[in-house]
Amino acid sequence: MRILVAEDDAHVGESLLTSLRQSGHAVDRVATGAEAERALKASAFDLLILDIGLPVRSGLDVLRDLRARDSKLPVLLLTARDSVGDRVKGLDAGADDYLAKPFELAELQARVRALTRRGGAAPLMMAHGPLCYDLSGRVAWLHGVPLELSGREVNLLEILLQRAGRMVSKEQLIDLLCEWGDEVSANAIEVYVHRLRKKLEPGGVHIATIRGIGYTLAKPTPS
Repeated sequence: MRILVAEDDAHVGESLLTSLRQSGHAVDRVATGAEAERALKASAFDLLILDIGLPVRSGLDVLRDLRARDSKLPVLLLTARDSVGDRVKGLDAGADDYLAKPFELAELQARVRALTRRGGAAPLMMAHGPLCYDLSGRVAWLHGVPLELSGREVNLLEILLQRAGRMVSKEQLIDLLCEWGDEVSANAIEVYVHRLRKKLEPGGVHIATIRGIGYTLAKPTPS
């Protein structure tokens, strides 16, 4: 299962990452509301763990925008505010559950299990000709053979698959191809595209370059 943790407190965030990854989940972390929105629009997740007190944009604003897009993504709110009024605001905004700080990691894990059972979280698969990609586990297969991809190559593949047949500019990739906060140069993007292309093209999946504009995942051809 793939989880997005939106938490600006470094200690809490790292504790959540360690605990959830030890339980076998794929976890990404962001530290601001703006980064959370960018991540949610760029990739698919099975669960969002969302702190209300995020900088730039509050967690409640992120949650309201998520529900306005008709997303059914399960959301667990984290907050230092524990009044009944604050809980009502969070639930009214569309949260599925609410956990006040400080909390025990064992309780958070139990809430995560309950939410994923309730939401029926199942691996999300994408297919592009002979290429299959598991959005939850972030694993790709070509003709049934697992691909060995770096983290950045996985991010790039996911972006291109979600926009297959459409052009993605270098500027868009600079914004999207990273851990939602790291800086990536145009030259680095060319390197990642080159490496991913070498792994896909033997199986008949091609990344086309539109000179001076960007890249697109072209319609697959038989190998």
